[in-house]
Amino acid sequence: MLIIVSYDVATSSQGGSKRLGLVSKECVKYGQRVQNSVFECYIDYSQFVLFKNKLLNIMNVKEDNIRFYLMGNNYKNKVENYGKKEEYKIDESIIL
Repeated sequence: MLIIVSYDVATSSQGGSKRLGLVSKECVKYGQRVQNSVFECYIDYSQFVLFKNKLLNIMNVKEDNIRFYLMGNNYKNKVENYGKKEEYKIDESIIL
């Protein structure tokens, strides 16, 4: 399923820059960055639960914000992309 994750970490507070880096690194493990603080993650529900718990343990709930948008398996009808950045197509083969 497709999960959209967006975050806003208060870097002006003590430890904020470190939290920002940790949140970003964790998001890279699970998905692809599509904006500075927005990731598209193609994961199953059990991976989502683990991922979400990791992020919630990193964040400061009084200063930071993390949003999860569960787009489900029929995400192709829910996402439109316009502009410079090409759409990430998970169904296509990836050559490394």
